[in-house]
Formats: sequence, structure tokens, C-alpha cells
Amino acid sequence: MADRFETHGDFSWCELLTYDVDGAKKFYTELLGWTMEDHPMGECTGSYTILKADDRPVGGMMKMPPVVPTGTPPHWGAYVTVDDVDAVASKVKELGGKLLVPPSDSPDARFCVFQDPQGAVLSMISYTKKPE
Repeated sequence: MADRFETHGDFSWCELLTYDVDGAKKFYTELLGWTMEDHPMGECTGSYTILKADDRPVGGMMKMPPVVPTGTPPHWGAYVTVDDVDAVASKVKELGGKLLVPPSDSPDARFCVFQDPQGAVLSMISYTKKPE
């Protein structure tokens, strides 16, 4: 079976952006039995919570970052693994999409967020370290 964190084009991560991280933790722990690990991320977002099912990382959650437009409701986002985030970001623009977050680095990955020509939002990611 291919590794979703390494295979170009595979959906690999889901992420919840919310204003109430504690409330979301309680809800999803009780609903799905997920375990959670907090990792410090700095002043901007506080901590990043890794969501685990049977000790496997399945996603994350964090406080809504300030770059998100005011009034944006809490939402889940999806990430697709790519070999080269910068190349994909260029291709998005070439194909008529719009970059919402340009290629950026996080502690364990490089990512970007874009909107396709129909308005759907998706994130691309290349991992420098697999989520644990």
C-alpha cells in the first residue's frame, strides 16, 4: 500500500480550523474516540493538535489563524500530497486558479492553499517529516 504522506496526488491530511479548540477537542473525542496531542506552534496559533485514531495520525486542528478573513466559519480542510509545492502553485495560477496562501513552510512541511476556477478550496503539501 502506498504511503499517503509520500505519494503525489494522494489525500493525506485533514485539518480543522476553529475558534473554539477546547470545544472541538471535547466534541471529537466523545464522538469518535480520537486521542489528541498538542504541539506548540508559537504566538499566532498557540498549539497544533494532532488527531489520532488507534494511535495513527489522521488529522489536526488549530485556532483559526489571523490570515483567514474575519467571519470565516470553522471548517475542515483537506491536503493532497505533492512532490513540489512551488511547482504546483505555479501550475494552479497557469490553469486559472487563485493562490490563497502562497507556498509556505511549517515545522514539518511546505504547503499552499488555493481556490480552483470553480471556487473550491484545497491545500497541497510536501512533508519534510511524517506526522507522528
